Amino acid sequence: MRSWVLFALVAAAAAGCGGVQKQQYEYEEDLYLALDGSAVVNVNASVPALVAMRGIDLNVDPHSRFDRERVRAFFEGPGATVTAVSWSRRYGRRFVHVGVAVSDVTALQRLAPFAWSSYRFDRTGDVFDYRQQVGASAARSVGDVGWDGTELVAFRLHLPSKIPFHNAPSRRIERGNILVWDQPLADRLQGAPVDIEVRMEPESILSRTLLLFGATIVAAFATLGGVVWWLSRRGRGQETSPQPAAGNRLQ
Repeated sequence: MRSWVLFALVAAAAAGCGGVQKQQYEYEEDLYLALDGSAVVNVNASVPALVAMRGIDLNVDPHSRFDRERVRAFFEGPGATVTAVSWSRRYGRRFVHVGVAVSDVTALQRLAPFAWSSYRFDRTGDVFDYRQQVGASAARSVGDVGWDGTELVAFRLHLPSKIPFHNAPSRRIERGNILVWDQPLADRLQGAPVDIEVRMEPESILSRTLLLFGATIVAAFATLGGVVWWLSRRGRGQETSPQPAAGNRLQ
């Protein structure tokens, strides 16, 4: 009986672990957008995904030499600064990690890695509108690199202010004002479009938080000042109150 109970517990644990298994992302774009239109994009992608979808000329063999300069040159371009280039290995494939900073998010469409997207960022009335439409991939063949059909592609937006509207498929705003558009890798390879639309308020959460924090400090000091003033007034009142006459004290 104890053996069967142990077996059942192990099976239940295995099923639970399978249910919370981390999703396997083969390509991720994380875009950090500021209200002045500047942006930082962090790309985390397997070399086969970059070759297949963006057409970069790299060796997909995970044991080949990592060509850092080729990767950097691919992501460089007018108005863009490559801030970091590194690599790691998982799922039996090499992954590259690249950071790119631009002063104007719409300039990304002039860079080879992001040219599959069109970008628009402008103000309409009391909100900022951000639109990104991701089109066809390079659709290059990379052979058998170990993909099993469960791989995903993600486009994430990290936004600085309150979001009154968005069309993210999950309909949720993740922690820290993050929106996510997921897509199966197979669909992205075939060029299934991704349509991203967001509206943001013109006041950043950070500035609003700092303003609230400052107002709280001012209110605290004002309260403290009021208490000190009241205590000082009370003390002066006690010092100047008339003293009883000597004869009265004897009585």
